[in-house]
Amino acid sequence: MPIEIQNFKPSLFLKQVSTLTIFNLREIKVSSATSTSKSQKSKMDTVLSSPVVKSFLAGSFSGTCSTILFQPLDLVKTRLQSSVVMDGASGSMLRTFNNVVRNEHILGLWKGIVPSISRTVPGVGMYFCCLQTLKNTFDCHNPGPLQAIGLGVVGRCFAGVTLIPITVVKTRFESKVYNYQSLVDALRKIYTTEGKKGLTSGLSATLLRDAPFSGIYLMFYTQTKKHMPIDKIERQYLPTINFASGIIAGVLASTVTQPADVVKTRMQLYPERYKTILQTVRKILAEEGPRAMCTGLVPRCLRRTMMAAMAWTVYEQVMSNFSQK
Repeated sequence: MPIEIQNFKPSLFLKQVSTLTIFNLREIKVSSATSTSKSQKSKMDTVLSSPVVKSFLAGSFSGTCSTILFQPLDLVKTRLQSSVVMDGASGSMLRTFNNVVRNEHILGLWKGIVPSISRTVPGVGMYFCCLQTLKNTFDCHNPGPLQAIGLGVVGRCFAGVTLIPITVVKTRFESKVYNYQSLVDALRKIYTTEGKKGLTSGLSATLLRDAPFSGIYLMFYTQTKKHMPIDKIERQYLPTINFASGIIAGVLASTVTQPADVVKTRMQLYPERYKTILQTVRKILAEEGPRAMCTGLVPRCLRRTMMAAMAWTVYEQVMSNFSQK
């Protein structure tokens, strides 16, 4: 059968081909962009579905809430522990609170909030992230007393060592001993005048305080919850149970580790005077007596207890919403 070519127009044919090609290319681009978007979304969903990432996000969120709320208690505790050296006598919690409000206004109670958040938010996130990793690695999601102590100690040591420079700055910011303009200014001045050693001053005392606190706290927290009839309690009351367990655990852990907190504060505020843990303990006992080792117990106990209880309550609630324990 013969082919009709009389009506064939090359220009029209080329125009139709180019139009069809452009249309197909657009379809390919749209399809490629959609595929890339779905791939990126899939990767993001995979990352966010990780229990470790969820633990970090939940811990950071809980740390933010508790840090902002209870910062005044931390500042008062630091002022009480530093006033013994500065003024020769330690005042009371209420007197220190009134002095700060009178001389520095109400916002003075939140002095040092930037380094506090810079330390606590990633610190709490790292702690819970490390706990989740250890639980998954050793398959101990329902730890016994000794396992709970071990998990708490390792998790806190990891966060404590990583963030020790910010801990030093936070302590100095809260006291009236130093006058830094900002977090960066503080880090620069400490490094310039004291070197790397200044940025890690009191590390051993910090770990001696934080590691036992976290281990003892986690042990009391998990054991207290085990002895409560959670299966018979409605879901809406679980945050209250978690908070009550946190309060009990916080009081016991704070009391046991209070002397280490006093030593840590002295070593970070006066590194030229208090060089080692043993020398600091001997100096405090000789010059101020055993009672000085409990200076700031009330505000610290209140802060650490309420802060840890809130952190664990918010963490458990967020993780529950993530459907991942």
